[in-house]
Amino acid sequence: MADTSAVRYVTYIGSSAERVWHALTDADATGAYWGHSNVSDWKAGSTWEHQRTDGTRTADVVGTVLESAPPTRLVSTWVLPGADPTGEAASRVTFDIQPYDGIVRLTMTHENLPSDAEREKAAHGWAAVLSNLKTYVETGNPLPQEPWRMP
Repeated sequence: MADTSAVRYVTYIGSSAERVWHALTDADATGAYWGHSNVSDWKAGSTWEHQRTDGTRTADVVGTVLESAPPTRLVSTWVLPGADPTGEAASRVTFDIQPYDGIVRLTMTHENLPSDAEREKAAHGWAAVLSNLKTYVETGNPLPQEPWRMP
């Protein structure tokens, strides 16, 4: 039986694994295509924050880095601020970066989502963010509009 509490998204990017890793872990890069800066030292056991780029640096999501194997694998928990980032309520996001002859297959898996509504919301959001990441890595610029705002 398929795990209905998870979202998986796969995309192929004309780039190196190192550039994709950088796009996922560099605060300035994530701020450019995500609208939030992902801030951490990205070492296993470290915390991370998904901070707004509106000048407030408000963290809308926080978590703990569970695995960090640059440039091919990053696993972290995701929770709302104030929740236990290692508790049972935390969801888990895995990025697998597989290079192959000048391209990269990026597989994102978001597990342990609490409801069908949250899974649907995550599926929509991840498709938009990862499409924007792909464009950013391949061209140096994000899409001209934030794709998650598209009705």
